[in-house]
Amino acid sequence: MKKHHIVLSLMVVLVLFTFFMLRDQQGGENQNIIVPAKEGKFEVRIITTGELEAKNAVRILGPTSLRKFRIFDMKIQSIAEEGKLVKKGEWIASLDPSELINRINDAEIEVEQEQSQYTQTKLDTTLEMRKERDELINLKYAVEEREIILDQSKYEPPATVKQEEINLDKAMRAYQQARENYKIKHQQNIAKMREVTADLNKSRRELKALQDLLQSFTIRAPEDGMLIFRKGWDGRPIREGSQISAWDPVVATLPDLSVMLSRTYVNEVDVRKVKVGQTVHIGLDAFPDKKLMGRVIDVANVGEQRPNSDAKVFQVMIELEGADDFLKPGMTTSNAIVTKAVESAVFVPLECLFNEY
Repeated sequence: MKKHHIVLSLMVVLVLFTFFMLRDQQGGENQNIIVPAKEGKFEVRIITTGELEAKNAVRILGPTSLRKFRIFDMKIQSIAEEGKLVKKGEWIASLDPSELINRINDAEIEVEQEQSQYTQTKLDTTLEMRKERDELINLKYAVEEREIILDQSKYEPPATVKQEEINLDKAMRAYQQARENYKIKHQQNIAKMREVTADLNKSRRELKALQDLLQSFTIRAPEDGMLIFRKGWDGRPIREGSQISAWDPVVATLPDLSVMLSRTYVNEVDVRKVKVGQTVHIGLDAFPDKKLMGRVIDVANVGEQRPNSDAKVFQVMIELEGADDFLKPGMTTSNAIVTKAVESAVFVPLECLFNEY
């Protein structure tokens, strides 16, 4: 009997506990939160997240003549620390020169071959022209010899004299023809030497250009400033092992921090409300107590697909008013773009609005 009473008591307590819990929940659901309406200036805002960057910057370029040598990509071998303050001429990055060194080795072999061809052609033309000159001298002696024989045959029969005149004429024509051939040979050999000289000079120029290009694989700062690396296709700054394209060989920039921009993206549904010149309230994640002002200076005409997003967005550039030392490229900003302002209005929080079906 005692055990039965204990079980019964526990059941009564459980029923009472459940009853009061359900009553409290129902009372909480029916409880209304009252918010007073406000009156004053009302602004319609589009809230976005952006990233700071300098409006103006000096670009630090890698080699710009790579396409001339059919090199289209370069790998960064080593690179300095981003955000570092650098001086003019200070080392920024080094590119992997292995492909270029192979081209230089091939060019050196080409120069050696052209040099050998030049020397061989020079020797051949020298020997050929010497042979032509010797033959020309011999033909001239032959003419003189025929003149002497003709002069000595003047007391010979007319037939003999006639024969010697013919022999002299043949000797003179052979000599004259040899002189003309010598001039032609001389011009031909000059052309040959010009050709091999041009080929040799071309190979030497290409080798010199490759050697000069190798020097540009060590990238240095064009002036003083803060080093900010360019971003790759994935939106992340380039680093050791990243590829640099020959069509766009920018490695880094030295930003002018006196004028800063916030690059942000607006959903395609809201972009029609955004106009150039609109006021923007800007906050910084790194300094929550800092409040800045800015204005829209550019709205993209073409949408794009951002990584990890299915919606189309449009790029919007916002210029900050004033300059502060705490503003650094890459900082995250919260942007409230004021698309419309009503000077006098009564308004309530958006949560107060609902549809009842």
